[in-house]
Amino acid sequence: IEPLDLSAAFADPLLPLHIDIGCGRGRFLLEISEVKRDRNFLGLEIREPLVIEANEIRDRRNLTNLHYEFCNATIDLDILLKDLPPDNLQFVSIQFPDPWFKQRHSKRRMVKDKLVETISKHLSDEGSVFIQTDVEFLAEEMFELFEEGGFERFEIDENPLAVKTEREKSVTGRDLPVYRAILKKEKR
Repeated sequence: IEPLDLSAAFADPLLPLHIDIGCGRGRFLLEISEVKRDRNFLGLEIREPLVIEANEIRDRRNLTNLHYEFCNATIDLDILLKDLPPDNLQFVSIQFPDPWFKQRHSKRRMVKDKLVETISKHLSDEGSVFIQTDVEFLAEEMFELFEEGGFERFEIDENPLAVKTEREKSVTGRDLPVYRAILKKEKR
């Protein structure tokens, strides 16, 4: 993986950056990038065919504040963000990641110490991380990893973003609980 070239990815590379880790098919980002033209959106996904398709749809819609990258964020995020200007990364979202329920598969979970450390390293001091999932044990695990990594947790009832993911619509449409938090770097 190569460091992200903001000038190649976005028409205005100076806009604040929102990264959605594990963006899947990228439909959430397609919608929100049309609504919020005052920021750039970067979707990260580990399944390359989904990234290719999402970038093709982005191009057809002529969205110049949206880009998708194929990568394993747990491993590649620090390299990808290496050349990012200070204070550019304002928001990170992690929405409904695969819970990998079986204990022997738990090592495949996306949120790990290294990912938290990398996000903390690149996130603006005023930036935020938004996490939501419909799996309670996974929510607690992710929230605790961020707290251990120097973030303060603020649990919230509603999604603070202007758009909902397909999974969120499905879960809330069945009146199932969603566990959400905003995490901010603790002041040092």
